[in-house]
Amino acid sequence: MDNKSIKLLRVESVLRELVPEAISSLSDEKINNIPVLDVKCSRGKYDAEVFLDPSFITNDEEPYIIKHLSQASSYIENYCKQAEGWYRCPKFKFKFDHSLQKLNNMDELFLKIEKELHKKDD
Repeated sequence: MDNKSIKLLRVESVLRELVPEAISSLSDEKINNIPVLDVKCSRGKYDAEVFLDPSFITNDEEPYIIKHLSQASSYIENYCKQAEGWYRCPKFKFKFDHSLQKLNNMDELFLKIEKELHKKDD
């Protein structure tokens, strides 16, 4: 686990709940159903990276979603501030988390290698 303070971990936990709520309240149907995987705060509580799930999104849609979420970030920040009664909310940076897809690709590759090895043994 990172050497983060309990307060910062609590902020991240709260944001993991509030950011999806705020996104789901947006009027754009391409954006309001995007699942949020994680929120990581940096520089204290000034910046936060919001990791989105790319499972149901094409590569062509990713730039559109990032652009529109970035434009709606002030609304999302205000939503979080009002919900928690905070004076300040982190500035959000949105990105898609492709690590799960890479892991699945590696698993498929290992299975393929294993099958090739078994064919040689036969």
